[in-house]
Amino acid sequence: MNSSYRSRPNLLHDRAVTTTRLVPTPHGDARLHVNRSKHPWATLVLGHGAGGDSTARDLVTLARVLPPQGVSVFRIDQPWRVAGKGVASAPRILDESFVAVVDVLRPQTPLVVGGRSAGARVGCRTARRLGASGCLALAFPLQPPGKPHLSKTHELLETGVTTLVVQGDRDAFGAPDDFPNTVDLAVVPGADHEFKTLKRGPVTQDDALAVVAESALEWMTREIA
Repeated sequence: MNSSYRSRPNLLHDRAVTTTRLVPTPHGDARLHVNRSKHPWATLVLGHGAGGDSTARDLVTLARVLPPQGVSVFRIDQPWRVAGKGVASAPRILDESFVAVVDVLRPQTPLVVGGRSAGARVGCRTARRLGASGCLALAFPLQPPGKPHLSKTHELLETGVTTLVVQGDRDAFGAPDDFPNTVDLAVVPGADHEFKTLKRGPVTQDDALAVVAESALEWMTREIA
């Protein structure tokens, strides 16, 4: 995929009203942040990483930008995070909690699941079970830094649905060249695992986030709409 996008002047200044509620799961309450489109043609449900929550810059950017473009965005804080714990739950518990929240949503438009880092892995593992039309994997943690023998490539290749990876070219958990050439990949120039850019990098921080948003929107328009 061509990732040489430049930000539109108003791209990161779009706004959508956010509502928040708790949703019960078998492992405690999850917190759901909802940004609905007035005229939705798709629904995107996103999970967060093992070291953060739904306020991650890429997740917030998608929740701002996509609803005016016809995509309702739902961000999930996992029960372990809502409970104030410092360590993420085991993969099975993350998956079950994510599925429980999505089951409550019952979207009437095509569903795309995913998230950033650990949340991307949850999306990959649960997409087929949830009947999703696609999976959006942001900052996919392909392998721990310096440990390529622990690759999670199989999770990407076994989603069973069309999948897009959006990856920073400085991501220590998997550089773009580390991914199989069969993976649909959008590269964010100069960005690390958090999509943070350097002050003297090839693009500004706003431009990097614009690449994330436009890559996701272009892919969903092409593959999901």
